[in-house]
This record gives sequence, structure tokens and C-alpha cells, in this order.
Amino acid sequence: MKKSATPWQDKLHKNQPPVIKEGPEKWNIRFGGPRMLIASPELVYEKIKTIPKGEVMTMKELRARLAEDFDADYTCPLTTGIFLRIAAEAAEEMTTAGNRPELPWWRVIPDDHRLNNRLPGNGVLQAGRLRDEGFRIETKDMTTFRVLL
Repeated sequence: MKKSATPWQDKLHKNQPPVIKEGPEKWNIRFGGPRMLIASPELVYEKIKTIPKGEVMTMKELRARLAEDFDADYTCPLTTGIFLRIAAEAAEEMTTAGNRPELPWWRVIPDDHRLNNRLPGNGVLQAGRLRDEGFRIETKDMTTFRVLL
């Protein structure tokens, strides 16, 4: 778990309602429309909780499902990544405090299937938990992991 001046739980539960706004033109072209959802850490947390054991969800799939829930064209990729980290760090903060983690954050993987070294454990923890669920993980070195689907 990475240190933060503000507890991750506080960041997770910050009163931040989702917003739909017009996205940057470059993104609108890339992602298919002007209606961009800026979710919230809690929305990302709740969506991740729905991923069953033995399955993974790419960031692209996560963003698409969030956008669909709010009738948006797409979900902001930048804030979704930040909110994923907040959710994962908050879950690990709970684990460190002795609570059972209820969020399978390790089941969210980048679109290219390489594990994210910005999440708790720098990819090592995520790789281990995915292995425990039966996934094959390719290891190039001690900092580069990729899920083989």
C-alpha cells in the first residue's frame, strides 16, 4: 500500500457525484461521442465488486460499462485510472486494518493485459492474486507482468 497524507478510505468516500460533460474533441473522436462520464471512486468500486472470481475486466470494458449505466458515450480514461487506484488502495488499507477485502481490484487489467505497477504491490500482488484464481501470468522481469488469456 502506498502512503498518502489522506487515508484512502476518505478519498474513496469523498462526496463526488458523477458528472457528464463534453469531453475533449480528440477523445470524442477516439471514443465515439461528446458525452463523457466522469465517474467517482465509489462508482468504480461498486462496478469492480461485480467481477466474478475467475474473470477479469479490462479498463476499456470497465469504462464502457460505467458509460452505459449513465447513457454517456464514454467514460474518462484518466479519472477512471485514478479512481481504480483509489479503490484498490482503500481495499488494501482495509486489509491492513484486519478486515477482509471485499473488492477484487486485481481483476481489473489494462487493455494490453500488462499489470499496472501503480496499483498496490507494484504488479506483484496483483499477479499473485490472479495466479491464485487460476490465471497464467507471464513474467518478463520482477516488474513486468502480463495476464495470458
